Amino acid sequence: MRRYFGWLGVSLLVIVFDQISKFAITHSMSFGQSIEITPFFDLVLVYNPGAAFSFLAHHDGWQRWLFTLLALAVSAWLALLLRKHSDERLLPLAFALIIGGALGNVIDRMLFGAVIDFLYFHLGRHGFPAFNVADSAISIGVALMLFEQIVASRSDADDKRARETTQ
Repeated sequence: MRRYFGWLGVSLLVIVFDQISKFAITHSMSFGQSIEITPFFDLVLVYNPGAAFSFLAHHDGWQRWLFTLLALAVSAWLALLLRKHSDERLLPLAFALIIGGALGNVIDRMLFGAVIDFLYFHLGRHGFPAFNVADSAISIGVALMLFEQIVASRSDADDKRARETTQ
Protein backbone atom coordinates (compact mmCIF):
# COMPACT_ATOMS: atom_id res chain seq x y z
CA MET A 1 0.00 0.00 0.00
CA ARG A 2 2.91 2.33 0.75
CA ARG A 3 4.24 1.96 -2.79
CA TYR A 4 0.78 2.76 -4.15
CA PHE A 5 0.79 6.12 -2.39
CA GLY A 6 4.33 6.71 -3.62
CA TRP A 7 3.14 6.25 -7.20
CA LEU A 8 0.23 8.61 -6.53
CA GLY A 9 2.89 11.04 -5.31
CA VAL A 10 4.46 10.85 -8.79
CA SER A 11 1.05 11.77 -10.24
CA LEU A 12 0.83 14.69 -7.84
CA LEU A 13 4.30 15.92 -8.86
CA VAL A 14 3.23 15.87 -12.52
CA ILE A 15 0.12 17.88 -11.66
CA VAL A 16 2.09 20.41 -9.61
CA PHE A 17 4.81 20.87 -12.23
CA ASP A 18 2.18 21.12 -14.99
CA GLN A 19 0.14 23.73 -13.15
CA ILE A 20 3.19 25.78 -12.10
CA SER A 21 4.44 25.86 -15.70
CA LYS A 22 1.00 26.92 -16.97
CA PHE A 23 0.73 29.59 -14.27
CA ALA A 24 4.14 30.97 -15.25
CA ILE A 25 3.22 31.07 -18.94
CA THR A 26 -0.22 32.64 -18.46
CA HIS A 27 1.23 35.32 -16.17
CA SER A 28 4.15 36.21 -18.42
CA MET A 29 2.62 35.98 -21.91
CA SER A 30 -0.47 37.19 -23.74
CA PHE A 31 -2.80 34.88 -25.62
CA GLY A 32 -1.31 34.09 -29.03
CA GLN A 33 2.10 35.53 -28.14
CA SER A 34 5.14 33.57 -29.30
CA ILE A 35 8.69 33.75 -27.97
CA GLU A 36 11.43 32.11 -30.02
CA ILE A 37 13.75 30.09 -27.81
CA THR A 38 15.66 28.25 -30.56
CA PRO A 39 15.23 28.07 -34.35
CA PHE A 40 12.99 25.01 -33.80
CA PHE A 41 11.30 25.72 -30.44
CA ASP A 42 9.00 28.55 -29.32
CA LEU A 43 7.00 29.27 -26.22
CA VAL A 44 3.45 30.19 -27.20
CA LEU A 45 0.25 30.72 -25.28
CA VAL A 46 -2.76 29.00 -26.76
CA TYR A 47 -5.93 27.50 -25.33
CA ASN A 48 -7.13 24.18 -26.73
CA PRO A 49 -10.80 23.40 -26.04
CA GLY A 50 -10.44 20.08 -27.86
CA ALA A 51 -8.33 17.01 -27.30
CA ALA A 52 -4.92 16.08 -28.69
CA PHE A 53 -4.07 17.93 -31.92
CA SER A 54 -7.14 20.16 -31.31
CA PHE A 55 -9.51 17.26 -32.06
CA LEU A 56 -13.10 18.59 -31.75
CA ALA A 57 -11.81 22.04 -30.77
CA HIS A 58 -14.25 23.90 -33.02
CA HIS A 59 -17.47 22.68 -31.43
CA ASP A 60 -19.77 24.60 -29.11
CA GLY A 61 -18.40 23.45 -25.74
CA TRP A 62 -19.86 20.00 -25.12
CA GLN A 63 -16.41 18.48 -25.71
CA ARG A 64 -15.14 20.15 -22.53
CA TRP A 65 -17.39 17.90 -20.44
CA LEU A 66 -16.80 14.82 -22.58
CA PHE A 67 -13.00 15.08 -22.27
CA THR A 68 -13.25 15.91 -18.56
CA LEU A 69 -15.41 12.86 -17.84
CA LEU A 70 -13.24 10.67 -20.04
CA ALA A 71 -10.05 11.81 -18.28
CA LEU A 72 -11.60 11.24 -14.86
CA ALA A 73 -12.84 7.76 -15.83
CA VAL A 74 -9.48 6.74 -17.32
CA SER A 75 -7.65 8.13 -14.27
CA ALA A 76 -9.89 6.14 -11.90
CA TRP A 77 -9.36 2.96 -13.93
CA LEU A 78 -5.60 3.52 -14.02
CA ALA A 79 -5.58 4.18 -10.26
CA LEU A 80 -7.12 0.72 -9.78
CA LEU A 81 -4.50 -0.82 -12.06
CA LEU A 82 -1.82 1.16 -10.26
CA ARG A 83 -2.88 -0.40 -6.98
CA LYS A 84 -2.78 -3.88 -8.50
CA HIS A 85 0.70 -3.37 -10.02
CA SER A 86 2.21 -1.06 -7.37
CA ASP A 87 5.05 -3.47 -6.55
CA GLU A 88 6.32 -3.36 -10.13
CA ARG A 89 8.43 -0.53 -11.54
CA LEU A 90 7.73 0.42 -15.13
CA LEU A 91 3.99 -0.14 -15.40
CA PRO A 92 3.02 1.86 -12.28
CA LEU A 93 5.30 4.69 -13.40
CA ALA A 94 3.45 4.73 -16.72
CA PHE A 95 0.07 4.77 -14.95
CA ALA A 96 1.20 7.52 -12.56
CA LEU A 97 2.41 9.74 -15.42
CA ILE A 98 -0.84 9.30 -17.35
CA ILE A 99 -2.98 9.99 -14.27
CA GLY A 100 -1.01 13.12 -13.42
CA GLY A 101 -1.16 14.40 -16.99
CA ALA A 102 -4.86 13.67 -17.39
CA LEU A 103 -5.75 15.39 -14.11
CA GLY A 104 -3.49 18.35 -14.92
CA ASN A 105 -5.49 18.92 -18.09
CA VAL A 106 -8.80 18.37 -16.24
CA ILE A 107 -7.86 21.24 -13.93
CA ASP A 108 -7.42 23.49 -16.99
CA ARG A 109 -10.75 22.42 -18.47
CA MET A 110 -12.53 23.16 -15.20
CA LEU A 111 -10.84 26.53 -14.63
CA PHE A 112 -10.54 27.86 -18.18
CA GLY A 113 -12.82 25.72 -20.35
CA ALA A 114 -9.76 24.68 -22.37
CA VAL A 115 -6.28 23.26 -21.92
CA ILE A 116 -3.34 25.66 -21.81
CA ASP A 117 -0.65 24.69 -24.33
CA PHE A 118 2.68 26.46 -24.66
CA LEU A 119 5.45 24.20 -26.02
CA TYR A 120 5.76 24.52 -29.79
CA PHE A 121 8.35 22.60 -31.83
CA HIS A 122 8.66 23.32 -35.54
CA LEU A 123 10.82 23.25 -38.63
CA GLY A 124 10.24 26.54 -40.38
CA ARG A 125 6.51 27.03 -40.76
CA HIS A 126 5.74 23.32 -40.27
CA GLY A 127 5.25 22.39 -36.67
CA PHE A 128 3.91 19.91 -34.20
CA PRO A 129 0.78 21.22 -32.41
CA ALA A 130 1.56 23.08 -29.19
CA PHE A 131 1.40 20.95 -26.05
CA ASN A 132 2.17 21.14 -22.33
CA VAL A 133 3.81 19.26 -19.45
CA ALA A 134 0.67 17.18 -18.83
CA ASP A 135 0.56 16.10 -22.48
CA SER A 136 4.23 15.14 -22.25
CA ALA A 137 3.60 13.03 -19.15
CA ILE A 138 0.69 11.27 -20.87
CA SER A 139 2.80 10.57 -23.97
CA ILE A 140 5.73 9.24 -21.95
CA GLY A 141 3.35 7.13 -19.86
CA VAL A 142 1.77 5.58 -22.94
CA ALA A 143 5.20 4.91 -24.46
CA LEU A 144 6.27 3.18 -21.22
CA MET A 145 3.09 1.06 -21.24
CA LEU A 146 3.78 -0.02 -24.81
CA PHE A 147 7.41 -0.77 -24.02
CA GLU A 148 6.36 -2.82 -20.99
CA GLN A 149 3.92 -4.81 -23.11
CA ILE A 150 6.52 -5.49 -25.79
CA VAL A 151 9.09 -6.60 -23.21
CA ALA A 152 6.52 -8.73 -21.37
CA SER A 153 5.30 -10.43 -24.56
CA ARG A 154 8.89 -11.21 -25.60
CA SER A 155 9.62 -12.61 -22.16
CA ASP A 156 6.48 -14.77 -22.31
CA ALA A 157 7.47 -16.05 -25.76
CA ASP A 158 11.01 -16.85 -24.51
CA ASP A 159 9.56 -18.72 -21.50
CA LYS A 160 7.23 -20.70 -23.77
CA ARG A 161 10.12 -21.69 -26.08
CA ALA A 162 12.25 -22.70 -23.10
CA ARG A 163 9.45 -24.94 -21.77
CA GLU A 164 8.90 -26.52 -25.18
CA THR A 165 12.60 -27.36 -25.64
CA THR A 166 12.86 -29.00 -22.21
CA GLN A 167 9.86 -31.27 -22.80
